[in-house]
Amino acid sequence: MLVGAQLRRLREARGTTREDAGEAIRASDSKISRLELGRVGFKPRDVADLLTLYGVTDDAERATLLTLAGHANAPGWWHARSDVLPAWFEPYIRLEQAASVIPNHQVQFIPGLLQTEDYARAVIRLGHQDAPTGDVERRVALRMRRQQIIHRPDGPKLWAVIDEAALRRTIDSSATMRTQLRHLIEIAKLPHVTVQVLPFSAGGHAAAGGPITILRFPQGQLPDVVYLEQLTSALYPDKPTDIERYREVMNRLTVKVEPPTATTTILHRILEET
Repeated sequence: MLVGAQLRRLREARGTTREDAGEAIRASDSKISRLELGRVGFKPRDVADLLTLYGVTDDAERATLLTLAGHANAPGWWHARSDVLPAWFEPYIRLEQAASVIPNHQVQFIPGLLQTEDYARAVIRLGHQDAPTGDVERRVALRMRRQQIIHRPDGPKLWAVIDEAALRRTIDSSATMRTQLRHLIEIAKLPHVTVQVLPFSAGGHAAAGGPITILRFPQGQLPDVVYLEQLTSALYPDKPTDIERYREVMNRLTVKVEPPTATTTILHRILEET
C-alpha cells in the first residue's frame, strides 16, 4: 500500500499516464492501477524502471522504495499465525516493521508494543471472548513477537502518549496492572522510547476521538501513514490534508501531556495506588 501510493504520487507529479507507465514495464494500465493500490506484488525490475521513468535519481530514495517493495513481496514472520491475523491488520504490521518513528496515542489501553504478556492476554480476551484458548495464545504470541522491534539495534523511536484512564483502569486484576506499570517504568528508560502521560487534569483534547498511530519512515523520503484502529477494522487515511490533520493533533498533545521527565514519578504514584 505504501509503495503503491508513493509510485502513484511520483507518476502524477511527473504527469505520466497509467498507459505510459504500463508500457515502460511491459504491462497494462490496469496492472499499474493494481500496483498503485497495493493489490499485487512488485518485481524489483519493474519498480526500478518506474522510478527511472518518473525521474527519481536520488540513490537514497530509490533504495528506500526498493527495500520496501522487497519487504512487501517477502512472507513475514507473522505468516505463521495468519489464521488469527485480521486482513486489515497485516498491512500495519508490515509498515510497523519498516517505520523509523512511531508516535502513538492511546485512550483505553496500554499500547500493544508496551504491553506485558498477561495484560495483552486480558485485552485480547476482551475482544475475543468466544475464541478458543489456543487462538488467544497465538494472538498473544503475535503481539509479543511484534515487540522485538523495540529492542532491535535499528529499531524505531517510539513516542507513546497514554491517557491516565488507561493506566488506572484495571484490566484482569490489580496484580496484572502492577506488573504492567512496572514494565512501563522500565521500558521508558530506553533511550529510543518516550512515554508520556495525558493526565485527567488536562481536560478535553483534540485526540479524544480514539487511538491514533502515525508511522514515519527512514530518510523522510516516504509519506507518513496514519493508522486508526476500530473494533473490527482499521482506517488508513491517505489524503495529505488528513495526514497533516493527524500530525497537528499529535503535536497539540505536547502542550497537554506531562513532560517525559515526570513519567516515572507519575507511574510510581499510580502503582502505589493500584
